[in-house]
Amino acid sequence: MNSISRDIIQAFAPNGVLRASLNIGNPVLANLDAQGKPFGISIDLAQALGQKLGVPVELIVNETAGKSVATVESGRADIGFFAVDPERGKEISFTAAYVLIEGYYLVRTDSPITRNDQVDAPGNRVVVGKGSAYDLFLTRHLKQSPIVRASSSQTVVQDFLAQNIEVAAGVKQQLEADTQGMSGVRILPERFMVINQAMGVPKSKGPAAATFLRQFVEEMKASGMVKASMNKHGIQGAGVGHAADPEQDPLDHL
Repeated sequence: MNSISRDIIQAFAPNGVLRASLNIGNPVLANLDAQGKPFGISIDLAQALGQKLGVPVELIVNETAGKSVATVESGRADIGFFAVDPERGKEISFTAAYVLIEGYYLVRTDSPITRNDQVDAPGNRVVVGKGSAYDLFLTRHLKQSPIVRASSSQTVVQDFLAQNIEVAAGVKQQLEADTQGMSGVRILPERFMVINQAMGVPKSKGPAAATFLRQFVEEMKASGMVKASMNKHGIQGAGVGHAADPEQDPLDHL
């Protein structure tokens, strides 16, 4: 990645600006400050890619993962930050994970559920953020428990309480933040999934762009940039993604 061809720059920024789709519904990836300005590891990576390409960056803020994916799939953004998932992989080429985060279940204190393997049972509804990584995952894996879809990850706990739903599922940090100081609820002790947070580029931009982005993410992990960004933003309970073959499609591992 010493010299960057004009074709690569044109692929990522056909109008001279790199448009990056953000998801502020996942606090591990992106947030808004008091002035409404986005900050977080996604923003740091987008700016680093823009700097490497020699183009300015436009940040497109979305409230949910589903909207962020749709922004990229519709061509309104050139890159995005998503959990790797086969459904999303139909239109998007993913990098390997730059961050690994965990999905957990939340129940009421008096719930008989104490283990993950007790969740998928008749009578247990599970509320998730619509279009989130854990929505897609649980849709494939839960056989007996109906899924209730909240409008966003931020409203999962709210719907869990208001509708007296048996189980809530989400990113551990989001569940912890939304139940801070709250009595009568508990998070189950083990994760039900590891969420591979990656960068993505529309497949329409071609295989060379996909390979370039994968190499970029591997470079950012190896250089310590990803870890430094996590430290800067106080991200805890998440880890840097493992080193991967930048030529390999991460969907091959799913």
